[in-house]
Amino acid sequence: MRFRLVLAEALGGLRRNASMVVSVVLVTFVSLTFVGAAMLMQMQISTMRDYWVDRAQVAVYMCTSVSQQTATCSGGVATEDQIAQVQETLDGAALEPLIRDVRFEDQDEAYANALDLLGEDYANIISPEQMNQTFWINLVDQRQSDVLIEAFAGMEGVEEVADQLQYLDPLFSALTIATYIAVGIAVLMLIAAVLLIATTIRLSAYARRRELGIMRLVGASNRFIQTPFVLEGVFAALLGSVLASGAVLAGVHFGVEEYLRDRVDFVTTWVDIGDALLVVPVLIVIGAVLAAFSASFAIRRWLRA
Repeated sequence: MRFRLVLAEALGGLRRNASMVVSVVLVTFVSLTFVGAAMLMQMQISTMRDYWVDRAQVAVYMCTSVSQQTATCSGGVATEDQIAQVQETLDGAALEPLIRDVRFEDQDEAYANALDLLGEDYANIISPEQMNQTFWINLVDQRQSDVLIEAFAGMEGVEEVADQLQYLDPLFSALTIATYIAVGIAVLMLIAAVLLIATTIRLSAYARRRELGIMRLVGASNRFIQTPFVLEGVFAALLGSVLASGAVLAGVHFGVEEYLRDRVDFVTTWVDIGDALLVVPVLIVIGAVLAAFSASFAIRRWLRA
């Protein structure tokens, strides 16, 4: 009976403050949507990084006839002895534990791969002699690429040592900055939601001040008086959380799976509905906890006033 009475009081408060409740719902919806977007963006960054860390290679480019500008290529095209020295270093005891596998690409293979990438129109522009003989190295842990770069930088016959992962760092940095922006907006909106919930509860309590005075006179406990107001805030925030969860799921389904996945070719791993479903409970818990905290704090202060 007491629970039904408390619930009826909470629902009555929601009806009496419909406009403020709509405001709470909308602010909670927007703020938690940004929270969900930030979480999914961080998942996307982590997924992409894991994918490319596992597949990125370190390339050791040997000197060619057109790489005279490099000090290590002053002798011209890399000799067989210089190529053998690189291979010997790769097979050495110092680097062998770091390396998963090595593939050597000669000039003819490099030329054929370049034409596959650029098209046959470039056959008269580039020649096999201009292509680098290259050692393509897969590491056990790509984050240890600095060891290889240090080992071969400055070695005679080596034009350049390049870590493919470094070309993706600007992309990861841009996505990380976008995540921070989303988090910042979400925090501001959550603060606004907390303040709005507190204001709504205080206004609701003020509108029912005569009723609350009577309840105090007949011996109603503070918990019994406070609970309907807390439930008002929680109900409004939960509705906003559900809307935010729906927006996150719709964004992943229509934005990622239906649109981006087929149009952005260089990204092969995307967050999916399964990842979005992991975010949904977090959004609902955040909404409910923040609403309960702000409503409880507001009504306690009002009752003490």
